[in-house]
Amino acid sequence: MSKLLYKIGKTAFDKPWLFIASWIVIVGVVIAMIGSNGIHTSSEMKIEGTESQKVLDKLEQELPEASGGQGSVVFTAPEGEQLNTPERLSAITAAINSVYELDYVINPAELAAAAAAASGASPSGEASQGDQTAQASNGQTANQADAGAAMAEMPPYGPLIVDGMPVPGMLIATDGSVALFQFQFTVQQNSLPAGVTDSVVEAVTEAEKGTGITVLPSDSLKSPEIPIGINEVIGLIIAALVLVMTLGSVVAAGLPIVTALFGVGIGVGGAFAISNFVTMTSFTPVLALMIGLAVGIDYALFIVNRQRRLIFDQGLTAREAASRAVGTAGSAVFFAGLTVIIALCGLLVIGITFLSMMAIVAAVTVFLSVLIALTLLPAMLGLVGERICSRKAREKSSSKSSDKQHGVADGWVKGIVKFRWPVIIAVVAILGIAAIPVAEMKLGMPSGGTANLDTAQRQSYDAISSGFGEGFNGPLLIVAEPKDTDGTITPQALAGIVQDIQQVDNVSVVSPLGVNENGTIAILSLIPNTGPTDAETKNLVQELRAADSAIALNHNVVLGVTGFTAINIDMSAKLAEVFPLYVGIIVILSLIILLLVFRSILVPIKATVGFLLSVLATFGITTAVFQWGWASQIFGADTGGPLMSFIPILVTGILYGLAMDYQVFLVSSMRESYVHGYRGKQSVIHGYNQASRVVVAAAVIMVAVFAGFIFTHDIMIKQIGFALAIGVLIDAFIVRMALVPAVIAIFGDKTWWLPKWMDRLLPNLDVEGDKLIAELNAKDGANAHKSH
Repeated sequence: MSKLLYKIGKTAFDKPWLFIASWIVIVGVVIAMIGSNGIHTSSEMKIEGTESQKVLDKLEQELPEASGGQGSVVFTAPEGEQLNTPERLSAITAAINSVYELDYVINPAELAAAAAAASGASPSGEASQGDQTAQASNGQTANQADAGAAMAEMPPYGPLIVDGMPVPGMLIATDGSVALFQFQFTVQQNSLPAGVTDSVVEAVTEAEKGTGITVLPSDSLKSPEIPIGINEVIGLIIAALVLVMTLGSVVAAGLPIVTALFGVGIGVGGAFAISNFVTMTSFTPVLALMIGLAVGIDYALFIVNRQRRLIFDQGLTAREAASRAVGTAGSAVFFAGLTVIIALCGLLVIGITFLSMMAIVAAVTVFLSVLIALTLLPAMLGLVGERICSRKAREKSSSKSSDKQHGVADGWVKGIVKFRWPVIIAVVAILGIAAIPVAEMKLGMPSGGTANLDTAQRQSYDAISSGFGEGFNGPLLIVAEPKDTDGTITPQALAGIVQDIQQVDNVSVVSPLGVNENGTIAILSLIPNTGPTDAETKNLVQELRAADSAIALNHNVVLGVTGFTAINIDMSAKLAEVFPLYVGIIVILSLIILLLVFRSILVPIKATVGFLLSVLATFGITTAVFQWGWASQIFGADTGGPLMSFIPILVTGILYGLAMDYQVFLVSSMRESYVHGYRGKQSVIHGYNQASRVVVAAAVIMVAVFAGFIFTHDIMIKQIGFALAIGVLIDAFIVRMALVPAVIAIFGDKTWWLPKWMDRLLPNLDVEGDKLIAELNAKDGANAHKSH
């Protein structure tokens, strides 16, 4: 491996423009594809195989008009005033009519007319499909009186009446301070063409002009956007400062930034280029940007730092030092990148499309970062030449003794080695305490109720909760089917089902929305008493789905539950189910790679145990901040709520790969010291001194890049950025820089023990470049002999 990379590095150094031009052409192709295909992102997060998705898929086949997404808008009056004045009612009605005239929005009036015409031709006298669809469009207005009669007391709201007629889809609070407009699209929101939701928002906001009304569109009408802003640039600036401090040269510091931008430019740009052909969520490229920037800078830093050390310590030319750096540090970069790619690709076994797409884009970006570090970087080093180290830096380096160069690191590692047992106990205790909140971690999807107080989504959520009840923020769609294949659901049976569901605990309102033409599927809308992320709502969904529930047995039906709230509940359950399998796969594969790299039994096991400690502490701290609200305002979150349901899997995979990066670079340096003759504690101290500075710099850079995403407005990106930043901080500085040298110091040379049969079986990858160096030294000796 090291010999091959050495040749690649030397070729790239000698022919820089060939390699640079090749990568520039690739960037040009990506830009051309984006210009041709455009950028298309979606809010779709479909979870195949879940109960809610199965119900939606069936509705799309049997009753497509009932499977469309729902939008809602809240109208509020100024404090102490009412909406039901003539001017305001006129403005609201005009805005609603404008929405119903838009494409992809179901118009109840048109459907009612079609239903009336169709019902006269119906021989059975039953409601036709068009009539049922009209019911579906304004079920919560047409059925409100019946639903209210079934309740012990009348709800504090009712239909909005204008000129003696109810306005389709409108409810108004009894005090007239807030009104809720609910309507249905012909398709799910993620299938709507670009601009449809923007047109809806534009139409309803017309009601604000000159009326004093405040219009608050719900989160479902928010157009998908790419949550990338100025905060990520701040992270890059911090990374650049760290690079200058570490490498001591603006020229040397600029190379990792440039190569990292090439990697994410091609990776993220390539994802955008194909977004017209695949379904891609708005934060899929953000994940690739996060990881691509972090690993791209770090991998280039390791190689540039190794080149400069070879120049300073061994007096090599820039050409020879660059080639050897690619051959030695480049081998560690290759295997470090491989662990990250494996951790990301492990997400594919889960079988969730949007997570798989995120994993693929991020893994390809990491692969590009590795490839660029091994080809483009040495080419750019070839252009820089001997200027990679200034004359002043060379003189300064030669005037320093080895001990003074590593004064801080040397003192730190010697203290760790001397007090190894207290260090191990302290690390385990600190991380154990930090992990305590994990026991109360709740998973779900961010909603309007967890958005910041100054956002329209949160204000809409609060207005709906105060005017109509928190359950109106998360309605459930109930689908009833007869258990018998030849059975049907009659109007009388449907009425009985509605009455029985109304008696279930935590049910506020049940409204029948209709039956299909064959009478084999009945649709109902259910409003819970509790909010979308409450445990009581989850229990209600499970109770309704139970095959042995009283409703299912009494009416001989099967009840399915779907809707945004049910989909989120199913997503959390699905991810929790596959999490152990995912962790098992990536751990086993990574253990094999670490076994090959370090040729040791202990090192892979120790690395994995250390990671488990750091990841539990990471989730504990993340839970305390975003769920409990501890110091959350510092990070731009003023409301606690559940963690994203896919954060455990996503963060665990990414952090495992990144943790193994630091494991590879730090411990490979210790093994290199052992291979070159250092023994026992001295191999730990010498190896630590050689690698610690660059590992610390790499970790600071990675934390800075991830932290830049914490202050974005998107709560999902905010949580991911925080978890990754705190995870790298814990793993790099507590586990790798303290726990690892302490444990290796205890085992000493036994750390590198490997059974003889396994030693013969495993291929020698020469990650430390020992064979390469021996071959190069032999050549140098032969050349010196010839010259004499």
